Amino acid sequence: MHLSGKPSILRLLHTSDWHLGQHFMGKSRQAEHRAFIDWLAAQAAACQADAVLLAGDVFDTSAPPSHARELYHHAVLSLRDAGAALVVLGGNHDSAAVLGESRALLAELGARVVPCAAATPEEQVLVLQRRSGGPGAVLCAVPYLRARELLLSLPGESAADKRVALQQAIRAHYGALFEIARERSASLGGLPIVATGHLATVGATGGDAVRDIYVGTLEAFPTDAFPAADYIALGHIHQPMRVGGHEHIRYCGSPIPLGFDEAAQHKEVLQVDFDLAGLQSVTPLPVPCFQPMASLRGSLAALPAELAAAARAGTPQTPAWLDVEVAGDDYLPDLQARVAAVAEGLPVEVLRVRRARGGAAPALVPIARETLDELAPGDVFERRLREETLDEALRERLAALHRGVLSDLREEGGA
Repeated sequence: MHLSGKPSILRLLHTSDWHLGQHFMGKSRQAEHRAFIDWLAAQAAACQADAVLLAGDVFDTSAPPSHARELYHHAVLSLRDAGAALVVLGGNHDSAAVLGESRALLAELGARVVPCAAATPEEQVLVLQRRSGGPGAVLCAVPYLRARELLLSLPGESAADKRVALQQAIRAHYGALFEIARERSASLGGLPIVATGHLATVGATGGDAVRDIYVGTLEAFPTDAFPAADYIALGHIHQPMRVGGHEHIRYCGSPIPLGFDEAAQHKEVLQVDFDLAGLQSVTPLPVPCFQPMASLRGSLAALPAELAAAARAGTPQTPAWLDVEVAGDDYLPDLQARVAAVAEGLPVEVLRVRRARGGAAPALVPIARETLDELAPGDVFERRLREETLDEALRERLAALHRGVLSDLREEGGA
């Protein structure tokens, strides 16, 4: 359905952050991902989408397991059968080598893969075709951009210098692609221009499952540094959002909750329609919940009612996954067993039990609520530094060195 009533010349589905192969607290997400892919293909067929943009983080790790690669290939084939062209952009979790190894083969199946910055900018400017035939839009296909792909490291550069240099390099990369796209658009009669990206930008906030990218060099890319494209399809942030209030700059979010902090989010894929004047409408397509999840907070006395309420979302075949934090009770060495006893017989599976540290000093409360699997390596190192008596210059030097090591490791792994 077209909200404006004008005929559409191109319809895209914008998705990102699939994280195929994720294991969450010992649980595989394979069934959820397959159900989502089948749902997406059905949506593409039903709404007659011309193309699907996957804006990064296809996989959860740089060395995805075989079942994750199988799901990826299943997605390629399912969307081809649905009649929609697929464009895959590499993300910070993806290995450019892994995505690139099947690039030529997948191109024969109608999928175009851009795993990393190309040798020449022309390779990243694609023309999106309509189902009915003929060009419908020009795409600036921008994946996650690694610093080593854009910059030469100079001795003596400070963290601030590197941050400014990388920001300028990314801006220049977008600018170069956009100029080529404008020329190509004009030669094809003035087609809409779409850009992609996999990065954090000003006004966007991540959750527990979003790992930092551009470690120590780029916290957030300025919104006004994006080119004047008709639509900018972003990935990396797992929550759907407009960026800076702009209708045309969007994160679609992850299709399934990748952490308990995302359990209450409404997941969606964005249907993006264009007419001859440019962007026509952006319509969220709600993704069904394939695996119920919930975080429960409260006293042990209130837990039976909380568990009963959460159990209504589960079934014996698909029990609800729960994160339980018990507050207001004295220390109980058998807390895990007590929670398990209350949950017995309900269609729920308690994946984590935590005790709220109500007596802790206020400044320590956020830390006390966390477990190690929720912290990024940088968080752990920063908190360890706080325990040492160091002058500020040495503290910043150690932090910068640690950020550099993390950045090098991620770039070497393509993650």
